[in-house]
Amino acid sequence: MIGSELDAAGVRQPELREAYRRCRVVNARYGKTFFLATRLLAPYQRPAVHALYGFARRADDILDDRDAGRSIDQQTSELTSLSNRLFTSLVDHEPGDDDPILAAVVDTARRYDIGWELFDDFLASMRMDLTVTDYPDRRALERYMYGSAEVIGFQMLPILGTIVPREEAAPYAAALGKAFQLTNFLRDVDEDLARGRVYLPADELAVHGVDRDLLVWCHENRRTEARVRAALIEQHARTREVYAQAYPGIAMLQPISRPCVETALNLYSKILSRIEALDFEIFTQRATVGTPQRAVVAAGGLGRAWAARIRDRSQPRWR
Repeated sequence: MIGSELDAAGVRQPELREAYRRCRVVNARYGKTFFLATRLLAPYQRPAVHALYGFARRADDILDDRDAGRSIDQQTSELTSLSNRLFTSLVDHEPGDDDPILAAVVDTARRYDIGWELFDDFLASMRMDLTVTDYPDRRALERYMYGSAEVIGFQMLPILGTIVPREEAAPYAAALGKAFQLTNFLRDVDEDLARGRVYLPADELAVHGVDRDLLVWCHENRRTEARVRAALIEQHARTREVYAQAYPGIAMLQPISRPCVETALNLYSKILSRIEALDFEIFTQRATVGTPQRAVVAAGGLGRAWAARIRDRSQPRWR
């Protein structure tokens, strides 16, 4: 299967093919919902998406190394090294990096003309995660999410293709990336607290009488206190609004890409529904979408994807 995808994508070099294979393995292992949605893309689109995911995961792995006893200085140094190596390959056009993940993402960036500044903005937000543990207001959180979520939407746009000028579709792509991340923030409140982080605006929580200490109490006592539930309900509603803002952008994509993006939106929004169904008891269990429900959503998307591919007669235009 992966071989046919790489053939369709025009990836011929053996080393580069192996690099893309590594990215696909990473995506399948760690990004199950995202990976499922990518199966609805045309084969020639998939390797590039796997490469972008692989790079994002590489940065995440550096951040998660704190759990293994690595210091902030060590992590900062590793993120700086990752940034420098990417810049050297992508911008200075020096010989390719021996890291297969970097080799694949550099190739993708060149093929689709994805600007270095988007990767730089992403890594800037990753560096924030090393020292920033709380966000005083939504504006501060938005600054973080620009690099950690919105630029992912910008990176995806040239791969997905648009029927309108790319800059017209960009705000919707950014909103979708933000909606996905806000969903993760709600789902992972308990897990993030265990890592010393809170990705909810402190001033909005304070309206309900909630602060970090109360969230920690919920974490330690494995229950959602009434004030916390009220705050989570408000955050849940705000996230639903971001999904509504993002949805019109699907119609701006090339028809062959719409089933994938719509399926991803549906799958992630079902996580929100699951959080609500649990009555926001997110400190006792992780809100997930079961395999049968994922299969139903994916099956509908697959039908739309096949129909779109039959109608599509265009070929990828490599740079």
